[in-house]
Amino acid sequence: MNTHKILPPAMLGILGGGQLGSMFTMAAKTMGYRVTVLDPDPNAPAARFADQHLCAKFDDPKALAELAKCAAVTTEFENVNAQAMRDLAQHTRVSPSGDCVAIAQNRILEKSWIRKAGLQTAPYQVIEKMADIGAESSQYLSGILKTATLGYDGKGQIRVNTLDELRQAFVSHGEVPCVLEKMVDLRGEISVVVCRLNADAIAAFDPAENFHENGILAYSVVPARLPESVQNQARSMAICLANELDYVGVLAVEMFVVGDAGDLIVNEIAPRPHNSGHHTIDACLASQFQQQVRLMCGFAPADTRLQQACCMANILGDVWGDDGGEPNWSAVLDNPQAHLHLYGKTQARVGRKMGHLTVLADTADVAYLLAKQSHSQLKP
Repeated sequence: MNTHKILPPAMLGILGGGQLGSMFTMAAKTMGYRVTVLDPDPNAPAARFADQHLCAKFDDPKALAELAKCAAVTTEFENVNAQAMRDLAQHTRVSPSGDCVAIAQNRILEKSWIRKAGLQTAPYQVIEKMADIGAESSQYLSGILKTATLGYDGKGQIRVNTLDELRQAFVSHGEVPCVLEKMVDLRGEISVVVCRLNADAIAAFDPAENFHENGILAYSVVPARLPESVQNQARSMAICLANELDYVGVLAVEMFVVGDAGDLIVNEIAPRPHNSGHHTIDACLASQFQQQVRLMCGFAPADTRLQQACCMANILGDVWGDDGGEPNWSAVLDNPQAHLHLYGKTQARVGRKMGHLTVLADTADVAYLLAKQSHSQLKP
């Protein structure tokens, strides 16, 4: 990879103009760079801040040719065309690599690479055809059948307890390649956001303790309320995986805390900034989006230290009134320790991420309590 440093006011490109692209664009603009966003949505949130919005499909040849003129290109989501990223890399700097994105897109490849790095996953079986379901599958029940690709926020996942249920779930998934993952004694979920330029320039944010509702992240508490030894192990595991992938950019590593001993196993990775890292905007010396800009431009990660305990809460379309009335924003804005971030999406829908709030406090427990209180008061 070409390692020369890219300086402002160079043009940076990003595939995707959603909320992650929007926050990336704001960070890049603040740092003096210009930004080109490729997204087919004419109302893409990032388009509000970008210098150029290529309103075209992600595989549009003309749009990709224009994006290739940027000094460097990144992505805001993993379901981008990995081959398009490989093709872009023939003309400009691309991070993360198309190969890393392809691994993160496929649970079969992903779990193989996690184990290649010497890390543990939940026990699993690859199921690519109906004939793969048999006596061997029983050892992974009760389990969750997950599609190998295109799963996020709990989508593409069906819990199964028997072989018959497994077969029915496989049919429901369209008999596409899947992973049957054995249920584990889950005690908690955490994530670590890693920032890597190379093996000598790598850093990790403090682990976030995550709480999900209906398969969607609801709250992230930082620092995670776990022993320091477990938090250090989580950082080490995430860094190990990033090095194994020879990853360049921001990588989120989601982990399960399992059993009485609180062992850590890797659940999945995301080749981009992560929902659980949004607190870094308000609570850290540098945000995950500033890190994304730095790394794609050839600079070592900035300091990842946490300045104060905090809790991030997602704001979904659910909190809008039944008649479309605006939420009670005063519930957040009246709190001097709270920060409101709205994504500029034009239509609120149940389950759609419309924004987030972050509350800073002296302890993680207090931050979590205050964030839950503010969030509960949002619905009009």
